[in-house]
Amino acid sequence: MRKSSLRRACAALAAVSSLALAATACGGTTKNDVKNESTGSAAPAGKADPGAALKKGLTVGFLPKQVNNPYFTSADKGGEQALTELGSKYKEVGPSSATDTAGQVSYVNTLTQQQVNAMAVSAQDPGALCTALKQAMKNGIKVVTYDSDTNPGCRNAFVSQAGAEDLGRTEVQLLAEQIGYKGEIAILSAAQTATNQNTWIGYMEDELKDPKYKNVKLVKIAYGNDDAQQSFQQTQGLLQEHPNLKGIISPTTVGIKAAAQYLSGSKYKGKVKLTGLGTPNDMRKYIKNGTVDAFELWDPAKLGDLAARTAVALVSGQITGKEGETFKAGSTTYTIGKDGVISLGKPTVFDSKNIDQFNF
Repeated sequence: MRKSSLRRACAALAAVSSLALAATACGGTTKNDVKNESTGSAAPAGKADPGAALKKGLTVGFLPKQVNNPYFTSADKGGEQALTELGSKYKEVGPSSATDTAGQVSYVNTLTQQQVNAMAVSAQDPGALCTALKQAMKNGIKVVTYDSDTNPGCRNAFVSQAGAEDLGRTEVQLLAEQIGYKGEIAILSAAQTATNQNTWIGYMEDELKDPKYKNVKLVKIAYGNDDAQQSFQQTQGLLQEHPNLKGIISPTTVGIKAAAQYLSGSKYKGKVKLTGLGTPNDMRKYIKNGTVDAFELWDPAKLGDLAARTAVALVSGQITGKEGETFKAGSTTYTIGKDGVISLGKPTVFDSKNIDQFNF
């Protein structure tokens, strides 16, 4: 995803989700994005000692894009719980507006002045925070970005919520299972020029080449332009044009919600399967009324947890942020990728069994 398409995805997501949280839920960068925004390498310092003991009594400041936002409240609670478990202290600061970049810069400076050991930042802009973050690092503060990255040279590591390949392939896997690996399917995307959507769709098409999908046929890719009404109409059009359609993938929160809205009031409810990327708060009623079996996104609490554990590992010297380094966070071992990127892993699947556990 390039920066421009991220903005499109975020604006569209914000249009249909409560509060401003949706802009954050799709507004971060993934591990594939850093290549396009990189203006320098990540900023590792010193040599890693994988066997170093985790330090206790640290203070890690969390700086989300926006405080009092359900998405970031969930993410940062995950960070707080991890720090408590590790014997360190959590604090949160941040602007009340998700577009107050100057406010974010001010909070970075505040955390630097307070001499925290590390900070976890979800950046509103890839470059605007760089001067302040570099100053923090000069003062010995470790900087982790999560959900939304800065330019790589402005932090030690970036915790990415999901990779493009994982998002594309798992959506096909999820739908194929729901339709019994047989039948016609369609994709309801955002804009035809949306780089992120097209990247995900490319992986979907590649996944469909696997012989296990030999009886699954992709009949059309439709575009709702991340507009609720257009996406609703495109869903209606898909079903009129392809009466034997068995399933729809919508890798956009605007699209999946609009498609669910149409299906829930039609004769196709429960007969045509729908999955894709959505937020639990948008999709809860469609799960509960049987319109949708399961969909996916990442779990922000797990993202915050990993950001906190990464910060402590950096301060403890277990890692520096260099590609190829490994460290254990909870029960999982993570490997740092190019430009200091750490991928949370595959997205979380939401269904009737777990959806009430999430609020974003």
